[in-house]
Amino acid sequence: MSISQAVGTWEGTLKAGRGTMKPENGSEIPFSLATRFEGKKGSNPEELIGAALAGCFSMALSLGLEKAGMTPQSIQTSSKVHLDKDGEGFKISRIALSTEVRATGGDQAKFSTVAEDTKRNCPVSKALKGAEIVLDAKLLA
Repeated sequence: MSISQAVGTWEGTLKAGRGTMKPENGSEIPFSLATRFEGKKGSNPEELIGAALAGCFSMALSLGLEKAGMTPQSIQTSSKVHLDKDGEGFKISRIALSTEVRATGGDQAKFSTVAEDTKRNCPVSKALKGAEIVLDAKLLA
């Protein structure tokens, strides 16, 4: 199977410092205390976790729909990652996924069953079992 790699760096103190995250095959992504906790425009580790889950879920949902006899045309999934205080630190407590899918060959009930199963079983969902993952799934006409 595959092994994916990434590098994270941090320079300086927590408040004055800055860091970068770099997937092996992607661009370097800067972040800071302000982009992570103070609402300053920019990225943060939680955003990348959300993107990873949304991408994995979308790809896995395509396969699940095919196996269920449906034909997916498009899947768009967004995520909201909730970072909350946890004692002296923080934790990702909840991730809300929202997906809109265009597919033929099935109804909302069949689609919802496949989407919920995908939410539980895509590889990134499994890696994030410490967080509650909720799903709003819409099959578009």
